[in-house]
Amino acid sequence: MISPATTSINRSAVAAAPVVLILAALAIGLGSNGYVVTVLGFAAIYGIFCTGLNFFMGYTGQASFGQNAFAAIGGYGTAVLCERYNWDQTLAFFASMAMAGAFAAAIGYSTLKLRSHYLTMATFALGTISYEISVEWTSLTHGYMGYLGIPPIGIAGFELASDKQQLVVITLILLLGVWISIRLVDSRFGRALRGIAGSEAAAAALGINVARYKLIAFVIAAMYAAAAGSLFAHFVGFISPEVFGAAMVIQSFTMLFLGGIGTTWGPLLGALLVMLLPEVLRGLKELQDIAYCIILVAILIYAPRGVFALIGQGISRINDLATRRHQAPSDGKQGS
Repeated sequence: MISPATTSINRSAVAAAPVVLILAALAIGLGSNGYVVTVLGFAAIYGIFCTGLNFFMGYTGQASFGQNAFAAIGGYGTAVLCERYNWDQTLAFFASMAMAGAFAAAIGYSTLKLRSHYLTMATFALGTISYEISVEWTSLTHGYMGYLGIPPIGIAGFELASDKQQLVVITLILLLGVWISIRLVDSRFGRALRGIAGSEAAAAALGINVARYKLIAFVIAAMYAAAAGSLFAHFVGFISPEVFGAAMVIQSFTMLFLGGIGTTWGPLLGALLVMLLPEVLRGLKELQDIAYCIILVAILIYAPRGVFALIGQGISRINDLATRRHQAPSDGKQGS
């Protein structure tokens, strides 16, 4: 029998493992060249995006193929405010998130009344429309030419010109976003979302305002997406419509399901895996894409609940073995 103390150790180990992994990745990035820093920066930005998407898909049980629209609002909002109107980067960051949240509230109020594949089609249309707007509204977005001259991440008027400095700030924002996610999931709000994911009818019967909670989750996901889009614009210094196209949705879905949808750290681990794995396999040259697909399919087959659940199971097994070895001598002494 596993003691409560051992169970507590298991939970602490599972909770600490992703943090250790993030800090290890950050340390590797700070000691590496600019290319590695860029890849890790993209992984952290996608981790923020997927953490928000996980609110709507993982905890509420809904499907959204239009989160790239809110990332575009964050990216272009930051670009326009900073480059054209000389706003402070921090103010532009929060203003872009607020714009995305307001837009999500306006769109979601009517869209979220749909269910199943109807909601999926509506959110996909949202992403497609935002892409077309970013292409055609050239006076604001510059179309396919993209938006140049976006300043790097800045704090209180001080610009972080170094990619490594920006990576540290993005990582801190990521950890803050995950911490906020943990607090929300463990609250009454999070329990209501899980109830909606289980059965909307049952949740409504228990007095949960389903429409309201779905809308709040949608707005939260949109603000996370806007934060990711804004950070991407600052980190790269350039954005174009292709950045926030359908490829962003596909990649984020891959990260979400590989890492573990409906888990706190799963989306982040999925982002790290999807961004770093191609770099690890780059030495295979022509076989790189084949090996990458084989690994992804293998993870989906042997870890259907995601990498985070697999790590948790591994830590639990190690602790169980250690507990049994510790109890075995005691049992032998009692028997003698």
